[in-house]
Amino acid sequence: MNRITISAAAAAIAVFTTVPAFPQSSDSTGFGAATKIEAKDGAGIYASLCQGCHMPDGVGAVGAGKYPALAKNENLEAGAYPVFMVVSGQKAMPPLGSYLDDEQVAAVVTYIRTNFDNNYTDAVSTEDVQAARP
Repeated sequence: MNRITISAAAAAIAVFTTVPAFPQSSDSTGFGAATKIEAKDGAGIYASLCQGCHMPDGVGAVGAGKYPALAKNENLEAGAYPVFMVVSGQKAMPPLGSYLDDEQVAAVVTYIRTNFDNNYTDAVSTEDVQAARP
C-alpha cells in the first residue's frame, strides 16, 4: 500500500470510530423512546408537533402526503375522534400517545377544537383521554 491509501484508510477508521451511530427510532414519528414533549398548553403542543403537517393556520397540506385540514373540520365535533387520532394515530397520522400525557392530549385537542374556525367549546378532559388509551 502506498502512503495515500494508508492515510485514507486511517482517516476512514478514525471517522467511523469517533462518530456516534444514529439512534434507531421505534416508530415513524422520528422520536426516540425516551422523548417527551415538554409543552403543556394546547397552543404550544400544536406549534411543536402538529403545525408541521397541518400548517400553522390548520388548513392542512398536500405534497409528500395529504395532511387534512383541522380548520372548519366537522370530524372534530365529537371530542373522542381527535383524542383517538392523537393517542393512537391512523394511516399517516403517527400515534403520539406515548409522547404526551393525558393533560397534554386534552389540551391540544381542546385547542384544535376551539380554534381554526372550529367552535366545539366542550373541553376534552383527562378522563376522556384515559378512556381512549389502549
